Amino acid sequence: MPIKVGVPRETVVGERRVALVPAHVASLTKVGIEVVLETNAGLSSGYTDKDYTDKGATLAPDHKTLVAGSDVLLTVHRPDAEGLKNDQTVIGMMDPYQPSPVFTTFIQKNITSFSMELIPRTTRAQAMDVLSSQANLSGYKGVLLAGDLLPKIFPMMMTAGGTITPTKVFVLGVGVAGLQAIATAKRLGALVSAFDVRSAVREQVESLGAKFIAFEVGDASAAGGYAKELTPEQQNRQKELMADYLRTQGIDIIISTAAIPGRPSPKLITEAMVKSMAQGSVIIDLASERGGNCELTEPGKIVVKHGVSISGPINVPSQVAYHASQLYSKNITTFLLSLIDKEKNLVVNKEDDIVAATLLTWKGQPGSEKIAKTLGL
Repeated sequence: MPIKVGVPRETVVGERRVALVPAHVASLTKVGIEVVLETNAGLSSGYTDKDYTDKGATLAPDHKTLVAGSDVLLTVHRPDAEGLKNDQTVIGMMDPYQPSPVFTTFIQKNITSFSMELIPRTTRAQAMDVLSSQANLSGYKGVLLAGDLLPKIFPMMMTAGGTITPTKVFVLGVGVAGLQAIATAKRLGALVSAFDVRSAVREQVESLGAKFIAFEVGDASAAGGYAKELTPEQQNRQKELMADYLRTQGIDIIISTAAIPGRPSPKLITEAMVKSMAQGSVIIDLASERGGNCELTEPGKIVVKHGVSISGPINVPSQVAYHASQLYSKNITTFLLSLIDKEKNLVVNKEDDIVAATLLTWKGQPGSEKIAKTLGL
């Protein structure tokens, strides 16, 4: 019997992405996988049912029918616990650091589940790295959101009416989102500077034509390319140096991206820093889903405090759902195909480093002792 892979319509409010795009259906069907799509699952992303059926997928009329007929579910977010059947496999972004009744359902129904956010940052796993693919789009979109709020233009212009000076953009946190924010702001003509606690990213910042600001607080590089949390003394020193920089350099826009997986976003921008910024300045806090880097951020809202517009956008990749789905689909199909053996069976090899890192539950048991603690099981 061929493996049946189901793609449901996402139910999270405001989510427009879909887990599989039509272009990747063929990569699954050619290895004997049957792809079934919930009707209109891709419509919010710009993909019609006909786009899918033209590529060899079939349609399920509703969510219940889709789930009941699927061996594997490909999702963007955690699936609804209701309706999952025994012994299914579920692959998606499971947000394992936040409690959810769906994890208990995984245990009760012997479900094997994988969390795509836990893909390791290794060379072999690059094509599966959803955090990077989605953060890349967040960095791009964050700059455009800032441009909408700022009462200025980005580039320098010399006109008969006078010279317009370029906007100054400061990027806080130089991961994937930060690097794309730098590149996008530079393309728009801004003067860009950036800071990160990992001194190794200086070369990347400078290669994009931006200035790396070295607040001397000590290096905080951690495994997997992430940043580790600073000590209280380092945090205070960083805030002092950054406050002085913002006060003296006339920064128009801050794009803030600093996040630590599984932990609240570090508070890097104080109210005093906001007060020191010019009227009409903008802060785009891309770390708002975990509380934000700015003390005044209100997740999901745009607020004006001390004359500064502070935006805490939620689920930014969903705002560019067509391409976000395209990249996510490539990540998740590459991961799924890595589980299919030569006999076209789905095999969970717990010795594989990618499988071991992402396996939340395996036949109703926590994937590892570490995962059991993370899920609160």
